Amino acid sequence: MTALLEARHLTKVFGGGLFHRTNALVALDDLSLAIEDAPPTITAVVGESGSGKTTFKRLLLGLSAPTSGEVLYRGVDLRRLDRDQRRRFLRDVQAIFQDPDEVYNPFYKIDHVLQAPVANFRLASSKAKELALIEQALVSVGLRPEETLGRYPHQLSGGQRQRVMVARSLIMSPRLIIADEPVSMVDASLRATIIDTLRDLNRRLGISIIYISHDLTTAYQLSENIVVLYRGGVAEAGDIERIVKQPEHPYTRLLIGAVPLPDPKRAWGQVESVAEETEGVRAQRKGCLFTNRCPYRMPMCHEGMPPLFQTAPHHVTACYLYRESPATTSTTLEQIFVERP
Repeated sequence: MTALLEARHLTKVFGGGLFHRTNALVALDDLSLAIEDAPPTITAVVGESGSGKTTFKRLLLGLSAPTSGEVLYRGVDLRRLDRDQRRRFLRDVQAIFQDPDEVYNPFYKIDHVLQAPVANFRLASSKAKELALIEQALVSVGLRPEETLGRYPHQLSGGQRQRVMVARSLIMSPRLIIADEPVSMVDASLRATIIDTLRDLNRRLGISIIYISHDLTTAYQLSENIVVLYRGGVAEAGDIERIVKQPEHPYTRLLIGAVPLPDPKRAWGQVESVAEETEGVRAQRKGCLFTNRCPYRMPMCHEGMPPLFQTAPHHVTACYLYRESPATTSTTLEQIFVERP
């Protein structure tokens, strides 16, 4: 079966060029991931700032061209889509961005951002059908049309503005939503509402979601599978339940250890001590990228990049601590992801 959207050996290098990489910065390094048309899935892509999350999103959406590798929409490279294929791609793959305020023009009412896709893609044959389509999308994300339409952006809360953007995506009847930090700009009290909305869209409407975030807590609440990025490479990936409860890569342990827990005996920020990273993400660096920060580093860690070792049926880790496990032969990460009923 041809995947809906597939990243195949995706690499993005800034500066230096592909054949002169001495001073180049690698933002993403050889990442392969595919999202099938069915069943609908929720995959989290997490990591700290500079891990490659934003670059990955831009490449998936065709907003940036890869240095090597390709992004395929239904088997066709995004750079080779014809006009009709491009329009189908823009309908099937929708994005929700971190800051909804950047999308709104304060001089236009909320109605404008909802009417634009209907008009551009000719989704309704009359004003009445357009209104019905917009109202249905608003109701689907828990908003009341009568309390939303006709208002200006500043008259809605941050959570409402973000849910309007989710509704805008729904108008297109997408197969995949790429959500980039969708709750980072809203109050903690509204995060659960938006997470519940995304989960409902996945279960009720069959929409797959790629959830990009630095927040492991919301990723765990929403997702089935997880990809942990560190400096452009995959540190760990697989079933989110297993990885959060049994993290293997020292970087993943560091991330999870930084999450505050409701335990009075455990001090906030009481995590493994590691050295600070001082080098840039240079293409010529050898060995594991986490070496300078890792408390378990060994001589072999400086010599070559570790492959992804398959430590369990739904768990791979790029760390020589698990070198006795077989190196995975999977070409894409979803082959080790768990499938939910």
